[in-house]
Amino acid sequence: MAIKVGDKLPSATFMTSTAEGPAPVTTDDLFKGKTVALFAVPGAFTPTCSAKHLPGFKEKAADLKAKGVDTIACVSVNDLFVMKAWGADQGITDEVLLLADGNGEFTRAIGLEFDGSKFGMGLRSQRYSLIAKDGVVETLNVEEGGEFKVSSADYMLGQL
Repeated sequence: MAIKVGDKLPSATFMTSTAEGPAPVTTDDLFKGKTVALFAVPGAFTPTCSAKHLPGFKEKAADLKAKGVDTIACVSVNDLFVMKAWGADQGITDEVLLLADGNGEFTRAIGLEFDGSKFGMGLRSQRYSLIAKDGVVETLNVEEGGEFKVSSADYMLGQL
């Protein structure tokens, strides 16, 4: 069953790339005492994710932060090296925190995984966005398969 508004996000550990190298980021590190705009993509370097989803949050980062968002984070079921390379390719600096959910543990725990095996992709995340305050989901926007509407930065700005 998928997570819903009012639910507390489950405990999980992501990996991210820092100047010092790979580093874990727990859900407590990420969400405790903060307002977080989290969005998920099916995969780094995939067409919609690279052309629209991540660039939209990069472009609107200042607007989201002006509306009270402390952290903007992107999660994908990819390894941290792929996420690091994608961030470099997209010119991401500190606007968006890129989180690798390499084994899909967080994605499965919130019930938003999908099986991309027929595309050779294995377990992946559905495309979604959410706003969490202190780890509790305040808004949740899950896309229908193949869509890109309700998980965009612009849509989220309208919810703040």
